[in-house]
Amino acid sequence: MRNKDIGLGLIVVVIWGLNFIAIKVGLSDMPPLLLGAVRFVLVAFPAVFFIKKPPVSWRWLIALGLTMNVGQFAFLFMGIKYGMPAGLASVTHQSQAFFTLGLAVVFLGEHWRWTHLAGLILAAIGMAVIGLQHNVDMTILGFWLVLVASFSWACGNVIMRKATQGVPPFSMLALVIWSGATAILPLGLLSLFFEGLTSWASAFGTFSWPTMASLFYLAYGATYVGYGLWGKLMYRYPASKVAPFALLVPIVGMSCSVLFLGESLSLWQLFGSVLVMAGLVINVFGTRWIKN
Repeated sequence: MRNKDIGLGLIVVVIWGLNFIAIKVGLSDMPPLLLGAVRFVLVAFPAVFFIKKPPVSWRWLIALGLTMNVGQFAFLFMGIKYGMPAGLASVTHQSQAFFTLGLAVVFLGEHWRWTHLAGLILAAIGMAVIGLQHNVDMTILGFWLVLVASFSWACGNVIMRKATQGVPPFSMLALVIWSGATAILPLGLLSLFFEGLTSWASAFGTFSWPTMASLFYLAYGATYVGYGLWGKLMYRYPASKVAPFALLVPIVGMSCSVLFLGESLSLWQLFGSVLVMAGLVINVFGTRWIKN
């Protein structure tokens, strides 16, 4: 991989790591479901009028929107809102890798290797350690909401694989934009039902520059720039060379949450995070190490 492309990969890591800080800032003035709905309004419009719909059927597009966008971000935003620190959320959210493996075995006929199982066990122990450390800094509700978000992300991953089988190459950004458009109405209705018009009036009545910056970062920085660069790297190189960059996202997320939000980790939470990261590393690199 060229040095320039390594630099692009690191830029994506920083952008996605800071994503959790932007979520925390946005949630200070706006309820989580409404924040998700507005985020996807910005993602979809006006881009949906200029970027061609990807060659994916509407049923897959809607299924992807409901899992990858509605489910993932509704539960992630609620998890952070209701007590999950941004830094720990960035680690816990990576459990999607193991949920994806399990779902791929059931629905795609893929097979586990023993390195996948070893990584899963190690990461599960780490998750258990983190989950047992709920206190005033981390609630058990927030922890489980982020885990549900990770499972929803994994469902989206499997749906994406099914949806893109046998279709001609297309821009990943187009898929992000069009599936984002399908998430606006469900998130809006959920927000209206659970959060109510009063919360909408309060959110827009106290709308601040930090909230606006958060929304623009989530929509354009994390989505357009992040996925745009990631798609470019995935096009140029094998997934095995690009995917490991994602392992650095929780490190950036945790570091930035300490630096910008003043969050702190207990020794056990740090230990659990290290176990999760070690499990992810074994999952990604284990088979390659054995072959060498």
